[in-house]
Amino acid sequence: MSLMTKLGLRTLFASCLIAAAGAAHAQLNVLVTGVGSTQYPIATANFAGETNAPQSISEIVRQDLQRSGKFSIVDAGSTPVSETDSVDLGAWKAKGANAFVAGSVQRNANGQYDIRFRLYDTVKGQSLGGLSFTTPQDSLRLTAHKISDYIYQKLLGTRGVFATRLSYVVKVGNRYQLQISDSDGQDAHVALSSPEPIISPAWSPDGTKVAYVSFEKRKPIVYIHDLPTGRRVIISDQKGSNSAPSWSPDGRTVAVALTLTGNTQIYAVNANGTGLRRLSHSTSIDTEPFYSPDGQSIYFTSDRGGQPQIYKMPAQGESAGGAQRVTFTGNYNTSPRVSPDGKELAYISRVGGEFKLYIQDLQTGVATALTDTTHDESPSFAANGQYILYATQVNGRGVLAAVSTDGRTRQILSVRGGTVTEPSWGPFMQ
Repeated sequence: MSLMTKLGLRTLFASCLIAAAGAAHAQLNVLVTGVGSTQYPIATANFAGETNAPQSISEIVRQDLQRSGKFSIVDAGSTPVSETDSVDLGAWKAKGANAFVAGSVQRNANGQYDIRFRLYDTVKGQSLGGLSFTTPQDSLRLTAHKISDYIYQKLLGTRGVFATRLSYVVKVGNRYQLQISDSDGQDAHVALSSPEPIISPAWSPDGTKVAYVSFEKRKPIVYIHDLPTGRRVIISDQKGSNSAPSWSPDGRTVAVALTLTGNTQIYAVNANGTGLRRLSHSTSIDTEPFYSPDGQSIYFTSDRGGQPQIYKMPAQGESAGGAQRVTFTGNYNTSPRVSPDGKELAYISRVGGEFKLYIQDLQTGVATALTDTTHDESPSFAANGQYILYATQVNGRGVLAAVSTDGRTRQILSVRGGTVTEPSWGPFMQ
């Protein structure tokens, strides 16, 4: 299979083969298939008053923490415990919990909800603080995810990503849908529905927009979709193929792969569609650009050495400093994605005819396989850099999967009776 076939047309044909996915707002089902080497034992009590709300805040928090693979859940029983109640921390420590969470939910006269919680360290016998929220009913799940993020950061020292969002493509009947969901696959909604394929969604740095490629005009065109308003603008409709959008960290520029010169090359365009300029200059295929977190470099896939490998060039273009090869493990590597801290590279490597997700330390060059699946594609780092979302196949059906960067914690996200592809993990929300 040629690089152009694999990279230029792969996503079109893959999208055309997606099976019907059932209900228009089908939720992703999450199956955790592994856990971390060490887990933090925590008990989260039922929140006082939460039975009067349509969502169980405490249950969402427990599911978040368990799904992360970083926590073991200690049974807190069925008795609600408020953040203002006196808590016997020694008793919870004796039950095996190193941390304890209590809280309350109250519905106000205006229909909004007051949600409060407190986190305790049972080993040190002290409070680790808490937060209070006033939120409408349709934001209850998001509030629960924010509580989980607070707990994750307080206990593990790293910001959680439960309150971030995912984008992915589902085919429903004869229509393709770009769907946006919570990080756990719930609260999915359709941002765009089209009779033609939608591929390569990429989140803007502020999480309010998604760039993607749509074939609705019978050719690949790059759009930017404003999620709050639903407004769309075309930013690249050049002659030939327009593909693989990637945002610069400041949100002002989008790198794209175009066939203006016959072979695919990398260009940059302003986020308003103006100022097109060429960045790569080779007689080979250069595609799949991805900005480094500091905005100084662009990683990309090229077959300029005979087989596809990952290269890096200055963000101003190859003429500003040349291109440097980055991957040397294996002879077929594609789809570069750099971690938010700039220290690691995720990519897809073909090994013996199978496509697997790899991660490479950019300082040492050491590369490690993260998966045991065989049809991996489209990797995307979580905003905290601790997990990678990707598309793969399980039992012959396309699913999304997430794996921790140490390879220990794995999740499978699937739609009942259908197939999902083209995942992208959104940034931290402001």
